Amino acid sequence: MSTIMPKGEKLRNAVKWISEKLKEEPNRTPQQMIPLASERFNLSPKEENFLVSFYGENKGREKHG
Repeated sequence: MSTIMPKGEKLRNAVKWISEKLKEEPNRTPQQMIPLASERFNLSPKEENFLVSFYGENKGREKHG
């Protein structure tokens, strides 16, 4: 299975950070973490929308990975 990595260092760092936080805090959802990541990594609205789309599309696969 291939992993799709977003373009841009800020986005890659945000995805890594969200993934780490979700492992540390399994009761959290990606949707809760996206605004925090956006602020932490100074993401543009377009980059934040990418994360919303990315985690929305991968929602069904999160529990099976």
